[in-house]
Amino acid sequence: MNKAVLILLFVSFMTGVAKSADKQNFANLRPPKNGGVYVIAHRGAHLDIPENTLPAYQKAIELGVDFVEVDIRTTKDSQFVSIHNSNIDAYVAGATGKVNDFTLEELRRFDVGVRVAREWQGTTIPTFEEILQLCQGKCGIYLDLKQAPVEPLLKLIKKYKMENEVIWYADFDELRQLKKLCPECIPMPDPGPEKNLPAMINLLHPKVIAAVWRYYSQSFVETCHQAGAIVIVDESNPSCWEQALQWGSDGIQTDFPEELIKFLQSKSRP
Repeated sequence: MNKAVLILLFVSFMTGVAKSADKQNFANLRPPKNGGVYVIAHRGAHLDIPENTLPAYQKAIELGVDFVEVDIRTTKDSQFVSIHNSNIDAYVAGATGKVNDFTLEELRRFDVGVRVAREWQGTTIPTFEEILQLCQGKCGIYLDLKQAPVEPLLKLIKKYKMENEVIWYADFDELRQLKKLCPECIPMPDPGPEKNLPAMINLLHPKVIAAVWRYYSQSFVETCHQAGAIVIVDESNPSCWEQALQWGSDGIQTDFPEELIKFLQSKSRP
């Protein structure tokens, strides 16, 4: 191989490294662990484990995900817990009611594991603080505000010095409040249909943007990158992973984190 070709290859390599570094540093996030794409475990690694529980989040950490997705709601006594639905009906046998009609102590009495498998009997709804303690120094948190005020959540996050480890998925008003209270925090708005993307970028100037697959496209990704933002897409199913990579996606939220990590690792092998 002659010298000119070697120089050309070196310049090309360094340009790729620089672009990759620029993209990863848009939001001051740690680089992805697997194949240059962030892996977000939706409700934790929950296929055979109760979703949104400490065991599901622990399993995701062990797999090597970059983020766990955490749904946050507020109890009757203003405590923060991780549960997706607004009521407990789907998780607890023989009990019904809205999450915010129960105190934390009352919610902790419910067994949310036995419906999944006998081995998970006794699993309880976790608090947000327990999740912060579990994830600190191990993986980031994709925080989905279902029903919770920003300011007290922020105080908890700051207590564990995780401002740069949490990306906030919330409505526009909540994200604007977050930016005022914590300029170093990482809001992650979702514009919905692509036609809303330019106006949302002009309004919030985000460094991370969320998307759902039904509104997703290569032009969506390109618009985000041109605005200096990375984009994390919520998959439809594993069949879309290949297309997501071809379009230059920076992160994928999935119900199948173990399989996605293997897929990304296979793509990064020579």
